[in-house]
Amino acid sequence: MTEQKPAPWDPAAAPADADRRLHAPAAARNRDAILAVLRSVLPPTGTVLEIASGSGEHAVHFAEALPGLTFRPSDPAPEALASIAAWTAQAGAPNVLPPLRIDAADPAWPATLPPGEAPAAILCINMIHIAPWAATEGLFRGAGALLPAGAQLILYGPFRRPGRPLEPGNAAFDESLRERDPAFGLRDLGEVTALAMAAGFGSPEVIEMPANNLTVVFGKAGRR
Repeated sequence: MTEQKPAPWDPAAAPADADRRLHAPAAARNRDAILAVLRSVLPPTGTVLEIASGSGEHAVHFAEALPGLTFRPSDPAPEALASIAAWTAQAGAPNVLPPLRIDAADPAWPATLPPGEAPAAILCINMIHIAPWAATEGLFRGAGALLPAGAQLILYGPFRRPGRPLEPGNAAFDESLRERDPAFGLRDLGEVTALAMAAGFGSPEVIEMPANNLTVVFGKAGRR
């Protein structure tokens, strides 16, 4: 997943009349369930950095519903960055900042943030099972360096859970991911938690979500 140093992303690279918005059907299905959790765990103000924003539909939806927060989306893919910018422009969302080109597997990704910009929380939806394990390692390493004590790293997606068999739908999904790329696949929540704790986070709050997904909230250890 780590990229060669690319040319800076240019949002004007596509024709002005092109609709560069990507559409992720899963975003429409899960966004309100995720939003309900975010309302209960995010601070009332501050900047939420989203890693692997994909189409940008989540960022715009959450920003419209949570006007006290500012959202900073990101993604490593140029087509996703263009889509995020297009969705933001179409929605006229003033609290969505321009997207950053971030690859979580790149050890230097925290330096991508503008000087002085410190996230109050980090959100990552449906990434760690469709990226090499190095991206998960980089996500926690970077989040541990950036987030202050008491701040949260919030993950959403399907997981393997210790001592529990995979649900049939998740088992089939896991198999299809591994056929697509052996480095992909549903991650074991115990292994993810161990990685989080090594990066300075406490034990997670695990919230059951529709369609056998989970929201997993890791709080940065220490006092605010």
